Amino acid sequence: MIADSDLLSAAAIARAVNGGKLSALSVTEAALARIKRHDPVLNSFTDVTADRARAKARAIDAAVAAGQNGGPLAGVPYAVKNLFDVQGLPTRAGSKINRELRPSRRDATLIERMEAAGAVLVGALNMGEYAYDFTGENVHDGPSRNPHDVTRMSGGSSGGCGGAVAGGLVPLALGSDTNGSIRVPSSFCGIFGLKPTYGRLSRARSFPFVASLDHLGPFARSVEDLALAYDAMSGPDPEDAACAMRPAEPVSALLAEGIGGLRIAIAGGYFQHNVFPEAMAAIARVAKALGTTEMIEIPEAARARAAAYVITATEGAALHLDRLRKRPLDFDPAVRDRLLAGAMIPAPLVGRAHKFRRWYRDRVLQVFETVDVIVAPATPCVAPKLGQATFVLDGAVLPLRANIGIHTQPISFIGLPVVAVPVPLEPMPIGVQIIAAPWREDIALRVAYALQRAGAVAAPRPRGI
Repeated sequence: MIADSDLLSAAAIARAVNGGKLSALSVTEAALARIKRHDPVLNSFTDVTADRARAKARAIDAAVAAGQNGGPLAGVPYAVKNLFDVQGLPTRAGSKINRELRPSRRDATLIERMEAAGAVLVGALNMGEYAYDFTGENVHDGPSRNPHDVTRMSGGSSGGCGGAVAGGLVPLALGSDTNGSIRVPSSFCGIFGLKPTYGRLSRARSFPFVASLDHLGPFARSVEDLALAYDAMSGPDPEDAACAMRPAEPVSALLAEGIGGLRIAIAGGYFQHNVFPEAMAAIARVAKALGTTEMIEIPEAARARAAAYVITATEGAALHLDRLRKRPLDFDPAVRDRLLAGAMIPAPLVGRAHKFRRWYRDRVLQVFETVDVIVAPATPCVAPKLGQATFVLDGAVLPLRANIGIHTQPISFIGLPVVAVPVPLEPMPIGVQIIAAPWREDIALRVAYALQRAGAVAAPRPRGI
């Protein structure tokens, strides 16, 4: 029997199920019970797929009883942001309009790969409308709440992912990140998140936001679990043109190789401004554990953020233009207004943003000729209060929603791999970005693992439920 207080890791569950010490069905029932108990407060789930989960768990138990291996994620419960296609569910993408779609006929590629590895899908998760959000506050489904303080934001747009994993409802969740939507909830909720290199993990059969910026990736409470999920999902997919060619080597076995010889620097300049003391304390703790004091400048990061805004707004507006014309009142007004503004950006400015993007990528890749890893804040602050509209940074009152991603946007703008690691400060955790060169998720995960082993980063137990 698994107690409600047991927050088992994915790795521990898979070992126990494959070894016959736990049944996949008992693990699934424990997860469903925890969801039933705590989700009325957290509001992480929009759908619970209990029948599907039980059927999958029974199949795993039968396979193990017959002497087969249940897979590297045997019996591990997980959930997905509701922009993933889930067979039998409409892909709502956090919106009112999409829930009228016909149920999906096939799972997203990443769900198929998780299932092939033995994982058990228990539901779909709350998110900001059409992924255009940093807060986790959905006007249609209600806000997803932070498990460490339910009066605070979970972060967005993958807010349900952050709440579900940090609250111990599931050990793994899958979300998306366009401008920071994996790293922000990871930071606010105090868990680990991986935004892989652009094109590393397939986006096939997920609802898009900005095709040239969209990434999918996992959340977990440990680096080992993050790596297990990443390994299960990696590999080319011809159904996603960005993910059609590049194979990935498994990283789980590489975590313990250590970080000796790696060149690690702290992001200076832009990334040292517009931050609260908690973010700087987290950076200092991580830097001390890694034994680095070197500062390095990422050139033109502020301009990269501005260009990311232009591309996000225009590509997002183009995707939703027909919906905006026909059903404007069915949008979250804040999302609608940003999309309408994006539709009015002159084409020459969009062209300049794309041209700058190419230049910026080349400059940042030159930085990685001298370092292997860059450490930077994930968010400027700990999780704000639900409904909070502004905060004061460097003496200026700024709109909160627009500035939560101030440190994530210049990184995802050129598709770099990042592991968000949680620093368990009191009373609220906050995250740090571990940034590597393209296709070097292995390095970012090794550094995150070294920090975890040193005790500098950890996912705290939920404090608010």
